[in-house]
Amino acid sequence: MERRDIIKSLSVLPFAGSFLPMDSLLSPASGPLAPGQNIYQSIGVEPVINCVGTYTIIGGSIERPEVVSAMHDASGFFIQYDELAFGIGRRLAEITGAEWGMVSAGCAAGMKHVTAACVTGGNPEKLIRIPDLTGFDKTEVVIPRRSRNSYDHAIRNIGVKIITVETPEELEKSLNGRTAMIYLMANNEVPADQPWSLESIAKMANPLNIPILVDAAAEDLTFPNVHLQRGATVVAYSGGKAICGPQCAGLLLGKKDILMSAWQASSPHHGPGRDNKVGKEEMMGMLAAVEAWVKRDHVEKMKTWRTYLENISKRLSSVKGVTCTIREPRGLSNHSPSLIISWDPDELNTNGMDVAEELATKQPRIAVHNTYLDDTGKTSINLSSGQMQPGNDKIVGDRIYEILSRKNPKPKQMSAPVASLDGRWDVEIEFYSSKSQHTFFIEQDGNWIKGSHKGEFSLRDMYGIIDGDQIKLSSSDRLVADHVPFVFYGTAMVDKMEGKIYMGEYIAARFTAKRHDQRQNNRPIRVPNGQPLAT
Repeated sequence: MERRDIIKSLSVLPFAGSFLPMDSLLSPASGPLAPGQNIYQSIGVEPVINCVGTYTIIGGSIERPEVVSAMHDASGFFIQYDELAFGIGRRLAEITGAEWGMVSAGCAAGMKHVTAACVTGGNPEKLIRIPDLTGFDKTEVVIPRRSRNSYDHAIRNIGVKIITVETPEELEKSLNGRTAMIYLMANNEVPADQPWSLESIAKMANPLNIPILVDAAAEDLTFPNVHLQRGATVVAYSGGKAICGPQCAGLLLGKKDILMSAWQASSPHHGPGRDNKVGKEEMMGMLAAVEAWVKRDHVEKMKTWRTYLENISKRLSSVKGVTCTIREPRGLSNHSPSLIISWDPDELNTNGMDVAEELATKQPRIAVHNTYLDDTGKTSINLSSGQMQPGNDKIVGDRIYEILSRKNPKPKQMSAPVASLDGRWDVEIEFYSSKSQHTFFIEQDGNWIKGSHKGEFSLRDMYGIIDGDQIKLSSSDRLVADHVPFVFYGTAMVDKMEGKIYMGEYIAARFTAKRHDQRQNNRPIRVPNGQPLAT
């Protein structure tokens, strides 16, 4: 799965595709921290078996033993941070073949530091004025729309103006003396002779000395680096994804002058990057992860991952109506095989979202992707094995077998609505530390609802259902690179609705809605025959 696909799935659920109420997932039995196998359970938090990939929200990846060892060893000493950064930079250059390397506090922090470097040119007088770019020469970053995503907040945080372009021709015309940088999401599937290839973009940027930053967060490392070979100036990786380094570290490879300026914009130095502190332990752990990557048997690793999926597939082979298909990885991002488990939802009386939610919320908790319905009318769950651990395959296979082999009751018919909700509603939303006034415009057709939801900044389409007195409404506030879902669920009455709001990664809120009280004003409306004689 490419990083752009992961971004799309963020709009649905924390992992899996289901509502995950906090109070139902936290064990009431929590006490003092107990180191060991049950360290998380000791504070009432149940771990998750990862069958989705390297999502930050469930911990990214499991650190390699070499990483844990290096971080432990590094924790017992004091060092001068600039000296450490320069030593790591030299060593990363030796290992990777890049001109220089740098460890940041995650991939996004690295993107932020590179942007600061391109804006300031390493000039500290400019650095300490970010995000006020008044008087700066370089104030714009060009991004193709296909590369816009929620992670480019790291770039926007510097205060630059984002120039979003739709075509290669627009990109070329947008480059000028104010352009600090071009940002691209990694895509090695575009042939070199195509307009959107990295090679073609580099031909536009190089004569103007405009750096290109490639975001390869979840990709496998390549030596020599494929992106630098194709024309990138700097490439950014997440430490806690494919590389299996520290979750709170990132890796930057590329031109030494820009990476030296990027380090200058990073903690421990003061300025806009001071809040992105990376510890000496993470820095050495990241270096250890790269060292381990070079030595690791990646062919054997892939065989192991495929074996996990084959074992699960065999476990499910006797379940009538269930089809299992193993897909080989495509591209460098989230490079691991996956297992698609599909069935007819009408035959098993359950769909992929239902199964994913049960797996996610009941012990043993298992994170999977899901598809409600595909083009053939089948539903499915999708397992990625890249972060599965030894023994997980048996647990996962047995759990999915249990769910799909049992007799599920047919979904019950919806009850008649308790009221007609047609009209305008005044909605008060209560967030954790503030309140907001919204508006619903509802049209009801039996159990089905459509309409509009007016938030603080936008008016968007809304749809939903009313089942008896239970209401569910869904809308989404979408910007070019961001998305906030609103799923209202609760109780409806003739003149009032109330309940909670599921907001994806932004956790939750509460709402109360009342019918808009528009006073009747029975008076004639006069249309003047001419223009007014006074204003």
